[in-house]
Amino acid sequence: MQLTRAADYAVRVMIHLASLPSGTRLPLNMLAQAVNVPESFLSKVLQSLTRAGLVASRRGTDGGFTLAAGTNTASMLDVIQAIDGPIQLNVCLAHDGSCARSGNCPAHPVWLRAQEALVKVLAEARLSDMGTHAHSASLAAIN
Repeated sequence: MQLTRAADYAVRVMIHLASLPSGTRLPLNMLAQAVNVPESFLSKVLQSLTRAGLVASRRGTDGGFTLAAGTNTASMLDVIQAIDGPIQLNVCLAHDGSCARSGNCPAHPVWLRAQEALVKVLAEARLSDMGTHAHSASLAAIN
């Protein structure tokens, strides 16, 4: 099991934006360079993050991307789900009842506990905390 590349890039860019002073707006090329992601791919990721309300964008000479207002409490889970949709480790965990075996399958409770643990960890991982850590790490690297 592995996150999609788009979700990984989304987490990278959101942590980077969270490490910047509030209201800092960066153009696509600077963001792509900062997080080491191809511009064309990052553009699509940023579109999804903007639609999800996690990123704000502005066109023009002072344009670029910044964290949207109120995203200081956003989590890695919010970012990943904005890109990939709800986390579902196995089809038997779908809420639509598509797995007829889930009621008597010995693996179902294990999948359920694993998903609950993953969602809990990702929901507790706040971008603001990771951004602060990233900012401190970059300052330490400079000195």
